[in-house]
Amino acid sequence: MPVAEQQHEVRAVNLSAAAENKIHDDTIARSYGFTGALVPGVEVYAYMSHAPLARFGRAWLERGTADCRFVSPVYDGDLARVSSRDHGDGLALAVTCGERSCATGSAACPPTALPLPPLDGMPTRQPPPRDARPPASETSLAAGMALGVQPWAASDAEHDAYLRGVGETNPLYLRERLVHPGQILRLANAALVQNVVLGPWVHVGSRITHHGLSHRGDELNLRARLTSSDIRKGHAFVTFDALVVANGTRPIASIEHTAIWRLRGGAPA
Repeated sequence: MPVAEQQHEVRAVNLSAAAENKIHDDTIARSYGFTGALVPGVEVYAYMSHAPLARFGRAWLERGTADCRFVSPVYDGDLARVSSRDHGDGLALAVTCGERSCATGSAACPPTALPLPPLDGMPTRQPPPRDARPPASETSLAAGMALGVQPWAASDAEHDAYLRGVGETNPLYLRERLVHPGQILRLANAALVQNVVLGPWVHVGSRITHHGLSHRGDELNLRARLTSSDIRKGHAFVTFDALVVANGTRPIASIEHTAIWRLRGGAPA
C-alpha cells in the first residue's frame, strides 16, 4: 500500500566551516554570488538518507541504493525539509528550504543484494603527502586517474557528534554502532581533497549503492578512478567511480561522485 508523503526537518549546520574548501566560508562564498557559506552536499545527503532508512529499515543500509542532485544551496541555519513519497518500488526525495528547491533524489531497496563488486576492480592509490599535492588541473584530474584516501575509522565521539550535526534521530545508529551513510559519502569528497589542491569547489551529485553495514571502529578506505572531466557553462566538472572498503576486505558502498572542481570565473588553485 502506498505511503503518504513523509517529511523530516533538520536545522542545517555547516559542519565544514573550518575546511580547506572555502566555499564553506561566508566571505568567499559571497564572492561567487551565494548568500553565504554552503552546507556541504554530503550533509544534505545525510538529511535525505533519514527517509529511506525510516521506510525500508536496516536492509536499506545493507543493500539499498540512492541518488542525490543538489540544485541550489542549503545555508547554515536553514530549516531543511526532506519530503519523501512512494515512487514505483522506491522513494522520490526532495529537499526544500522555504520556497527554494535545494536537492532532488531517489532511493530504493531491492529484495536481494546486488553481486559484490570485485576488490581488484578499482585501482588502489596512496594519496600524496599534504604538501606534495599537485594543483587541481585538467591534467591532475584527467579521466583515468586513480584516487585514494588515508584510511579512516569513526571514533565514538566523532560518530556521536556527526549524528547531532546532521539532526539524525533514528536510534538504529546508536543501538548498532553503525556508521552513517553521510560519513561514508564524505570519503568521496576526501578523494578529491587529499589528492589535489583545490580552490572553492562544489559537490553536485552522487549515486550510491550499499553493499553492507559498517560499524564504528571499522577502518574504511576508498579506491577510485576518474571517469570524466569536462567544462559545462564555464564550470569545470569531474566525475569518478569509487568503492568504499572496510578493513581491506569487505565492500561497503559503490559511489559515482560528481563535483565542480573549478567554478566559473575561479582562478586556478
